[in-house]
Amino acid sequence: MTPVAIITGASAGIGAELARVFARNGHALVLVARRAERLSSLANEISATGQPAPLVLPIDLALPDATARISDALSARALAPQYVVNNAGFGLIGSAAALDRGEQLAMIDLNIRTLTELSLAYVDSLARTRGGLLNVASVAGFLPGPGMAVYYATKAYVLSFSEALHRELAPQGVRVTCLCPGPVETEFGARAGSVEERPSGILTVSAARVAEAGYRGLMRGQRVVMPGIGNKLVTLLTRITPRALQLEILAARHKRRAPSPASHT
Repeated sequence: MTPVAIITGASAGIGAELARVFARNGHALVLVARRAERLSSLANEISATGQPAPLVLPIDLALPDATARISDALSARALAPQYVVNNAGFGLIGSAAALDRGEQLAMIDLNIRTLTELSLAYVDSLARTRGGLLNVASVAGFLPGPGMAVYYATKAYVLSFSEALHRELAPQGVRVTCLCPGPVETEFGARAGSVEERPSGILTVSAARVAEAGYRGLMRGQRVVMPGIGNKLVTLLTRITPRALQLEILAARHKRRAPSPASHT
């Protein structure tokens, strides 16, 4: 069996950068996302550097059979998961009561259900290969999220779940790391509905830096990785800032980012 690193949401942003980092460090890759053309382009880029050509799996991870389809593809090629990187996910900006309920439930399915299933599906293989699990959460997991209530809640789950797995799987030699970036220049904002052209400020870290930090943290067996000094300070401030004040600040922040009602017509 050939050990591989499975990377979800690899078609753009942090996921694509994670694929590049893992490839540079000699890992054989399985790239999973919906957009086959993007995945193939990335696979060609990686193979052009002399690395093994990644296996491309254009799968909608929000579907209930996604993990089974990944497992079937691995079994058919005698591939053994050594690392699982759960990067796929999305957010939505707006009041939870006003946003489309189906989309919010789909967010929960992808950000929580699929991540949980993939985190647990290959534990035996991760243990045999002395590998690990990298779950991408967010600084949002440390905060309340009025204006992005469901998204923030999903990332709080990812953080809590990953920290618990870090402790539970350590005796089996499985490393579990939770990567918690702050604002990153990716397609996330456009998918979420932000009116900002791009994130800016001292909290913003490039996708490439986030990926490098996540990879290094996983290899070192760190429990949580927060790229950027500004984001570390934010999480420290949450311990001393009243929750009510955090709610007001974040509500104002997301109100500025949300599209006006007219833009939904």
